[in-house]
Amino acid sequence: MRTLMLALAALSLAACSTPADRAARAQKEMEDMMAEYGPACEKLGFPRDTDGWRNCVLKFGTSENAQRYPVMTTCFRSPGMLHCDSF
Repeated sequence: MRTLMLALAALSLAACSTPADRAARAQKEMEDMMAEYGPACEKLGFPRDTDGWRNCVLKFGTSENAQRYPVMTTCFRSPGMLHCDSF
């Protein structure tokens, strides 16, 4: 029982992150997307570090995530009510 409590406490602490941690993680994800999709966007004719190039990188990254992590929706119907959850 003690081991379970310690594991839950460690998991709870690991789930906490500061705004600075979240910002650093978002920055790292964006840098990874620019490195991965930037050359393709340049080949498509978007000059590097322009708004068009950034939009191209974001579109590639967004479509990749949508394919990798599809949204699933489940709906339950009861008399007079429809409840849907997406995850």
